[in-house]
Amino acid sequence: MSRDTPIHSWSGSYYVNGEKRWVSGQLTLTRTAVRFTAEPSGGTGGGAGVGGVALASFPLSRIVEIKMESSSFIFSALTVLEHGNVKHWFGSLRPCRAAVYHVLEHFWRERLLSPGDAPPPAPLSKGQELIGLVSGAQRRLADTGRVLDHQGEQFDNMMQGLDKIESDLGVADKLLSELESPPWWPFGKLPWRSQQEAKTAAVAAAKAPPPGGGAKGQRVISSVPAVVWRGEAAAEMRPGSLTLTPSCMELRDAGGRLIHRFLREEVDDVRVHNPYQISVRQRFIGKPDVCFRIISAKMAEALSVLEVQYKKKVELTGEYSTFQATPSTTPGSTDSATSLWGAGAHGSDTEVPVEVPAGDLTQLQLHVLQPAVTEAEAQELKQMLLQLKSLALEAETELERQDEALDVLASSSDRATMSIDKHTRRMRKLL
Repeated sequence: MSRDTPIHSWSGSYYVNGEKRWVSGQLTLTRTAVRFTAEPSGGTGGGAGVGGVALASFPLSRIVEIKMESSSFIFSALTVLEHGNVKHWFGSLRPCRAAVYHVLEHFWRERLLSPGDAPPPAPLSKGQELIGLVSGAQRRLADTGRVLDHQGEQFDNMMQGLDKIESDLGVADKLLSELESPPWWPFGKLPWRSQQEAKTAAVAAAKAPPPGGGAKGQRVISSVPAVVWRGEAAAEMRPGSLTLTPSCMELRDAGGRLIHRFLREEVDDVRVHNPYQISVRQRFIGKPDVCFRIISAKMAEALSVLEVQYKKKVELTGEYSTFQATPSTTPGSTDSATSLWGAGAHGSDTEVPVEVPAGDLTQLQLHVLQPAVTEAEAQELKQMLLQLKSLALEAETELERQDEALDVLASSSDRATMSIDKHTRRMRKLL
């Protein structure tokens, strides 16, 4: 169940070279392998089992090349070349060949780019498991701190904008006072009124905030390669990237061109289907919703930011529970901290003999008296916990500062609103 849990599957056919014929079935991508299973009710000639016959199964690490080809046998096909010059042919893929190619190539390349594809290491000790848990919590808190830092910068920019507005309102108050009681002009019509209107328009343009559509100049919190498609149109899968900034979420294609931008307040829900696939939806009244699906081998990096930015909008689906119980890591990822959340539960039972015969005491003494955490691991844990405490205190300080900034922003905006209303009434009297 752990490594055979499918990430994505497609219906299609597989060419059995020994029998010189095509067999219908399901092409499945798992965390570590690609597998093709024949349909239970036919295609193989012999009686297939309840779950179908696995005609091909090979790990991602053995793949040499993935190509879209055509031959004399079929019009178009997807081929996977394995070590040992073994070539697998897949055809009649639905929704289309290109969609399957983009997803397989994405996960295969992410595994190639990983620092190493060695077999799983030996079981970790208690100290190493604890270090992994603390390290994961430390990274999560560091991500939260970065989001808070960007949020604090936005508050600072808002404060500067309000200060400029108050300064402009002060200038407007002086000009209105001169217009209301000119000391030397004896007539009713004021010749400089047109000039004053131009100045007022310039002040209003200066106070107007810039359009929030562009994300240029903003810091990128996280960016991961991904395969993107809109709604249920899986045939339109295309490689690209998912970029998260403090104010929006951007989907771009492989050439860097913008596919769609979700502003932070426009996102209605983020559904997590599994650790590698999410869907983002923006709802509308009277027209279709905008929904995109994103699949990525490095989705865990983006999920840590999404959980902070979109808190109550993140929803875990029923499919996610299958992966939640699996301690495997993502392809191409050396971060084993996520797998240790489940590992901590497995090692909770300690075996300590209640009564030990006197003759066997010397043989079991090393096993029983061996410390679960070494001195070096304890020192490393101590340092990491101190860093974790420091990060938590910094986050608390930043939150308190932002609370104070919010209070100042609220009072400043109230004063600016009152001043604008008062100046508007005075200008109407002058007109």
